[in-house]
Amino acid sequence: MSDALFDADDGAHTPLSPEERDGLIPTYITTRNELNDAEHANISDADRWAFTRKRDVLNQTFLRALHKRMFGKVWRWAGTFSQESNRRIGVDNWRIQVELGDLIDTVQYWIAHQTYAPDEIAVRFHHKLTWIHAFPNGNGRHARLAADLLAASLQQRPFTWGSAGLVGITSLRDRYVAALRTADAHDIGPLLAFARS
Repeated sequence: MSDALFDADDGAHTPLSPEERDGLIPTYITTRNELNDAEHANISDADRWAFTRKRDVLNQTFLRALHKRMFGKVWRWAGTFSQESNRRIGVDNWRIQVELGDLIDTVQYWIAHQTYAPDEIAVRFHHKLTWIHAFPNGNGRHARLAADLLAASLQQRPFTWGSAGLVGITSLRDRYVAALRTADAHDIGPLLAFARS
């Protein structure tokens, strides 16, 4: 496993601690492209699994299981909340479960009281999941699939998320990140539009 695999910034991976890096399962992976391909294959399997039946996405146990399904063939820590306390993204590790619990309660309230339209509920859920950043890596991809599952439970189509992959440095990924930052400033409009573009 080379340092270049982890030092390369493709804009899609959260920097990992040395302990998290040691969690890589496939021994053949030496390049970022090989890592992206392995994760993509694992996520494709998880996507098929997730939509085989109705899922209770507003549940911490399910959210962890979903992450494990998405990354469990690539990372030993898949489905495990981040243990790092000094991450540059997300809430402190000791706040993850509390923030997820609050998010789940809030989204259940929005649904029960029809606070927002179904698409907006799912996109707001996605935004907050990415903000919490519960896992060492894969948070955006996990939040997009979780939002798709929530949308489906609200009788909506899954989102298109710009109609292309968001791995790597691309103008599409730049638009997605800009929309997330705008949502951080309490304007969900661009992220809502991006989700259906």
